[in-house]
Amino acid sequence: MPTGYISIGSNIDKDKHIPASLKALTERFGQLTLSSIYESEPIGFSGDPFYNLIAGFDSNLDIKEIIQQLRQIELDNGRNRDCKKFSARTLDLDLVLYGDLIINDGRIQIPRDEIERYAFVLEPLAEIAGDLQHPVSHIRYADLWEKFDKSNLKQHRVTTDG
Repeated sequence: MPTGYISIGSNIDKDKHIPASLKALTERFGQLTLSSIYESEPIGFSGDPFYNLIAGFDSNLDIKEIIQQLRQIELDNGRNRDCKKFSARTLDLDLVLYGDLIINDGRIQIPRDEIERYAFVLEPLAEIAGDLQHPVSHIRYADLWEKFDKSNLKQHRVTTDG
């Protein structure tokens, strides 16, 4: 059974939408493996900081079904699909990995290129799947994170009480 990894982000009512997304993901996909939550500055626009994390899950569902479920969870949490790529959002759920699957058909990209481009995806992924290898480069996620340029990193792990 393949393991999928979902990048979760929110900067509008994030204390409401992140827990709501985790509840919905658990209802649809079962037990989740969760990274820490990271707070990061928005990229490409000015706005409130984001909370980001990665959730891992095991599933035999078709990738299109998983993506459809993620879109529905976003909509259920007030996501506006008409907004610009770089903008504030209630919830952003992106399937970034699904087993060793490699797809790039214009509409679906797995693994997502955000893994290697953005710390808010790579750091939490390396935290919970550091020993796994990127299906294209065959480099471990822990090694990708170690080599990542952190000189302008505006991100930190959020400590939660409880």
